[in-house]
Order: sequence, then C-alpha cells, then structure tokens
Amino acid sequence: MDRERKSKLYGEFARIGKALANPLRLELLDVLAQGERSVEDLASACGLKLSNTSAQLKVLQSAGLLAARRSGTRVFYRLTGEAIGALTEQVKAVAAASLADAGQAARDYLGGTDDLEPVSRAELARMLEAGEVVVLDVRPEKEYAAGHIPGALSIPHDQVAARLAEIPAGSRIVAYCRGRFCVMAPQAVRLLRARGFHARLLEDGLPEWRRAGLPVAS
Repeated sequence: MDRERKSKLYGEFARIGKALANPLRLELLDVLAQGERSVEDLASACGLKLSNTSAQLKVLQSAGLLAARRSGTRVFYRLTGEAIGALTEQVKAVAAASLADAGQAARDYLGGTDDLEPVSRAELARMLEAGEVVVLDVRPEKEYAAGHIPGALSIPHDQVAARLAEIPAGSRIVAYCRGRFCVMAPQAVRLLRARGFHARLLEDGLPEWRRAGLPVAS
C-alpha cells in the first residue's frame, strides 16, 4: 500500500516534468511570466500557429501551471503563481550549467554578456533611488503595459536604433527584458554602446525583479 501511494505521489510530481518537456511550452511560459496574454497574442509573440499554441497551453493548464479566463470570444492565460516562473528559470539555469550543449547553445544565442557589465537587482534599485540611471525596457509594448520597473522607458528592442533620440544624451542606461536567457536586452545594449551610449545590462529580467519584492508599475 505504501509503495502504491508513493508511486502515485511521484507520478503526480512527474506531470510537471512532462508538461515542461517541450521547448514550445517553455517559451510560452517565458512570455506568460511577463503577464497575462491571450492565445492570439501568445501565438504572435512566439511565431506559432494558433492551433498549436492553444494545444500547448491546454497541456500546461492540465498540469496546473496555467489558469484561463474567457472574455468574449478570446481566451486569456496566466501563470497560476510566481513559483511557476521561478521553476522555469531554474530549469533553464540548471540545464545551462549541467549540460555542455545547453551551455554552448546559450552562449551562441546570447553572445558573451560579461563584457556588458551586468547590474544586479540591488544595484539597480540603489541607482534608481539615487536618480543615477535611465532604465530601458526593451520587451514588446504589451509586456511593458502588463508590468515594468517604475520609471522605465519603453522602447522595444527592434525599435531602439530608430528611437535613440528619446534616450537622454549622456545618461547611464540599464536595459532589461524577460530574464537571464532573453536576447533582446543584450542586443540593445550592444547597439547602444556602438552608438556611444553608456549602457549596461540588468543581470536578469522583470519576473525576477518582481519575485524579489521590488516595485512594479503597470
């Protein structure tokens, strides 16, 4: 009897692993860690077909990782708790540290980031309090609207080159995006540095900032 109960318990634990064992579902969780989104928005953000997006979201929902609500003809999804985003980030971090192929894939995707002088959350909070920094949110506008670091300037990563005039000249800049494995902020920092700006990279992203209990505006 004890063996049966133990097997059932661990079988339930394994449901989470099965739900995460798909790259598309991990990517969807990345986007949903930024805030609630509709199925259509998620499909567009991840470059997926609507039918495939809906199917993957239902798998995540059945594992208890997502909650859904309907508004008119649209269905919106959100994480069931901050722990889901933290778990996803931990999975990625462990993979990058433990699997040589994953670590190399991360370096190939992100490029080296040490030379971008990553800023810790605590350091950025201090700089903000002292008024020493311009914070640049380079995520898509809908993600910024769902929640952002207070006072952050919203310039999506694919618009940075065209909107340099909106960034105060001579300012110290810290850019951020979705998290440690998001490529948008590193690319923006490299572009800004090439154009003569003093730009650095936040060590992770908005979800980690929020989970640390730091203020978030929306």
